[in-house]
Amino acid sequence: MTEPVSGGAGDFQAKLATFVKDNRIAGAAASVVHGDDLAWAGAAGFADIGSRRRAGPGSVYRIASITKTITGTAIMQLRDAGKLDIDDPAVQWLPELAASDSGQPVGRVTIRRLLSHESGLMGNPPGSEWAFKEPRYAGVAAETLARASDIFVAIGPNLQPKYSNLGYQLLGEIVRRASGCDDYPSYVRQEILVPLGMTDSAFDPLPEPLAARCTTGYEGRSFSDELDVAAPMTNIWAEGGLWSTVEDLGRWLSFQLSAYGDRQRPGMVLSAESLREMHKPRYLSDESWTLAWGISWYAVRKDDVTWVQHSGNVHGFSSGACFDRESGVGASVLVNGVADAPGLATELAVTARRLAQAGTPAVAIPAPTPAEYLPLLGMYALPVGGGDVRRIEWRDGELAFMSPNYPGQAMSLRPSGEPDMFTVGPGFRDSGERVSFVRRPDGQVTAISFGGGTLLRLAPVDPAE
Repeated sequence: MTEPVSGGAGDFQAKLATFVKDNRIAGAAASVVHGDDLAWAGAAGFADIGSRRRAGPGSVYRIASITKTITGTAIMQLRDAGKLDIDDPAVQWLPELAASDSGQPVGRVTIRRLLSHESGLMGNPPGSEWAFKEPRYAGVAAETLARASDIFVAIGPNLQPKYSNLGYQLLGEIVRRASGCDDYPSYVRQEILVPLGMTDSAFDPLPEPLAARCTTGYEGRSFSDELDVAAPMTNIWAEGGLWSTVEDLGRWLSFQLSAYGDRQRPGMVLSAESLREMHKPRYLSDESWTLAWGISWYAVRKDDVTWVQHSGNVHGFSSGACFDRESGVGASVLVNGVADAPGLATELAVTARRLAQAGTPAVAIPAPTPAEYLPLLGMYALPVGGGDVRRIEWRDGELAFMSPNYPGQAMSLRPSGEPDMFTVGPGFRDSGERVSFVRRPDGQVTAISFGGGTLLRLAPVDPAE
């Protein structure tokens, strides 16, 4: 599957080295994935200039705000486990917020709106100051909530994207409280990083083996090619504190891609359906319809391809990661300096997509049709009007309703737990509505009850009878 993409290794490495040289940065690492496989990983430049230590694919960088996709996943896990509802007001979990001195009602700040940066909440925790040489960032949720009277909702919800590091800090605290874990990093390590094999990813304080592989963060170039070491960031977790490698980010992107097409598999961390929910755009961000926000991810349309992605910047580090759900490719870039990491990630991914499409597509053995579904398959039609014929098929491992209203699309039917009763899957006008199969006393399926109407089964006629 990955052979055509891995064949681009020389091109990927050249792009990375050129990026480091042209941007006059210390170094960078990058990776490309195709489905479940790490097709390429490489590095250029230095992990630390002073010691002349070279960067490598195993070098450890701050991934900055890409951490937010981890935090969002933790929230969705807890939602799926029934421990919270993403439409809960944040104040329900963080009653300290009731002291917020806000012109907008704090009760309208819901978990869902925090996840998609549409709550209108202020951008950073009170007491933060990024402009100083040594930044002050109030990264401890307990200290932030102790200053709840300084927290405010700047604009009404759903008016525009309003990016909020504070919002994700609060989501991290909700993860802690809803899960019952001692702290947010413990939950993420146990429920996300370890199950996915992301053993080179951790929060401060780093274990010694990872600390020895850490890169040194550098400020942006000013008037000289000599780069100043960036002041360390402290007290930052859910909104941007994870350290990782491009190899681990490759695992993270492959996990995202596992939710699509023939790559679907049971999610040991989050279900395919919940992953797709996170990736799906919730609202457009610009008049040109090229940028949209989902749950913890955003999507950018470029040359008719929708790249789901996230980027990050924190003192001394830049990051970018993106993937294409259709072709199953993705790329990540980590920089110990100031540069357009998301731009390079997209450039690498575009090349990988071209290579993947030029390769021979994999042919998989289809999943067998469950015996209980065989009697349901066939053609159905309205008893009046003529010509409106529907099909019930077994496609890509699930029961599918094929309708002329959605040409080329398979409307998935999800079991409801009752015999012969299903609900329409997400993404359609009929989503969530019931579909029931009608049988004669002898068990023969004769019709479908769907959308307030009935479709009769068109049974084949044996010419010998």
